[in-house]
Amino acid sequence: MFDVIIIGGGPAGIAAALYSARAKLKTLVLEKAYIGGQMATTTEVENYPGFESVGGSEMAEKMMNQARKFGALVHREEVVEMVLDTPVKKVVTSKNTYEAHTAILCMGASPRELGLPKEKELIGSGISYCATCDGAFFKEATVAVVGGGDTAAEDVLYLARFCNRIYLIHRRDTLRATKIIADLVLSHPKVVPVWDSVVEEIIGELNVEGVRVRNVKTGESKTFEVNGVFVAIGNVPNTELVQGKVLLAQGGYIRTDEAMRVWDPSQNILKGVFAAGDVREKILRQVVTAVSDGAAAAYSAEKYITETNL
Repeated sequence: MFDVIIIGGGPAGIAAALYSARAKLKTLVLEKAYIGGQMATTTEVENYPGFESVGGSEMAEKMMNQARKFGALVHREEVVEMVLDTPVKKVVTSKNTYEAHTAILCMGASPRELGLPKEKELIGSGISYCATCDGAFFKEATVAVVGGGDTAAEDVLYLARFCNRIYLIHRRDTLRATKIIADLVLSHPKVVPVWDSVVEEIIGELNVEGVRVRNVKTGESKTFEVNGVFVAIGNVPNTELVQGKVLLAQGGYIRTDEAMRVWDPSQNILKGVFAAGDVREKILRQVVTAVSDGAAAAYSAEKYITETNL
């Protein structure tokens, strides 16, 4: 029996493990892939306080070693089922079944991909799904942003601080973004809209060198030389395992309060269940906000255990 089981080993999960283990709670982290989540795939992290620049995988390793120092256990296992609406939480993996007084859901979210050849291979070498994470690496460069919603528009405005030219590629002839943001984007001298178009090929072997786009109305294809491609067509929260078990907000994210407490679909508090990081509804998904969520969730789990005399 554990005090805390944490599902997911990204920055939120690691921070939750650190705070839980340091509070002398018996803590288990379950991660199906690799420690660090999306952070581990980031070549350089430059916007985490205290680190001018650090590799994402290096940062993940340092954070996890710190949690292990205080006694947190980490198992590389895929969770296949969870029972959350009972006093004792049950988590079933492909190998074992675990029980705990509390559960912290840190499954993260995955960026929606274009689904093109070379896309995965060039992540970190020109392909990015986070302008605020990677924009500063493209100073005086020419880049493309794919998308037409608020996220894409905000990415364009952020990238305009660094880049010389930004091609905004959108499958429609108008932006879906809020009008005030859309107007700022379309009036910006660095922005070149590419309407009614989709990316059909990413060009480059070791690094992104260009994109070929196709006009969906005329069928005409055109190539643009770019150093980077920022994909901003949405994220997919990894909430498959909790569908119908927790209250989900728009877009499928887990809804929580400031204490990271989770509700069931009937909007009753799921006692002893918390969520943290990119999997929950929030305005900013970054390493620093994930770590903050994880710390708050662990604190709330500790408080719940203390108050219920578990």
